[in-house]
Amino acid sequence: MALPEWFHEVARRVSNRGRFGADDELGTLNLITPEATLRGTRSVRRGVSFSLAIPLSSDGPQTGRIPNRINPVHTMTSINTPYTGDPAATCMSDDVIMMGLQSGTHWDALAHASYDGRLYNGHPSSTVRAETGAMRCGIDKVKTIVSRGILLDVARAMGLGRVPGGHPIGPEDLDAALALTGLSIESGDILLVRTGQMELLRAGDKEGYRIPTPGLSWKAVPWLRERDVAAVATDTLAFEVWPGEDDAALFPVHLLNLVEVGLLQGQNWHLDDLAADCAADGVYEFLLSASPEPVVGGTGSPVNPVATK
Repeated sequence: MALPEWFHEVARRVSNRGRFGADDELGTLNLITPEATLRGTRSVRRGVSFSLAIPLSSDGPQTGRIPNRINPVHTMTSINTPYTGDPAATCMSDDVIMMGLQSGTHWDALAHASYDGRLYNGHPSSTVRAETGAMRCGIDKVKTIVSRGILLDVARAMGLGRVPGGHPIGPEDLDAALALTGLSIESGDILLVRTGQMELLRAGDKEGYRIPTPGLSWKAVPWLRERDVAAVATDTLAFEVWPGEDDAALFPVHLLNLVEVGLLQGQNWHLDDLAADCAADGVYEFLLSASPEPVVGGTGSPVNPVATK
């Protein structure tokens, strides 16, 4: 089924194709200039850090509903093995892990989504191959992500502990959350959008965490594009509202962000502890360090993001 005309109209409006060069594979991460990073460092006042990752374990958020996206499987390959044969001397333990790269807290690479045979910047989707992974726009192209982060606590701005499942977060919601911070978004900033949905996962309700979920509306994409945001992450499984707003457009926010804007997006970020601290001291900006593991050809990568205030 072809994508609806409204989608193509929005795609034309937000497209960054060619903006950073014909061969570019980084998209809006190009906006993280030295000044953007320094702006992040200047936001550090107390030296208090928060990990925004959920644990990597077999009890992760994946339920098997998304094909091939498995929770981590951790296996010990050696246990207290003596290197010299003498157990009283040096012994080592080793292990391996098998997991879906997007099963836990992660970034989606720009190669994660395509349509009309295209990835971001017009790169052909055929460059994603079984034997190589993503030859274009893979997560390995991203070397570092360090910039000023801003928490947009949509749930708190709505006066709720959790945004209702199925609520599409639009420009008015983002405006209200931004007003709560007292800040202005600048080019190269990274936005963390909190819905409170993570409380369901932490309570063990994986199905409730999965569906219905609040998330970004396609109407939010022009809002992000106009503000030259470098990346966006949320505390939900789907990133965008699910079920979606139009049955004729499956995951339109993924397509618009990743293919047209070139905007990196993250999911399953644990934002509750950071949000509580921001509400307590009224400071919603911080230095965010969130560089992905450089998986060659990966369409995503796990990350342990750290916010320092």
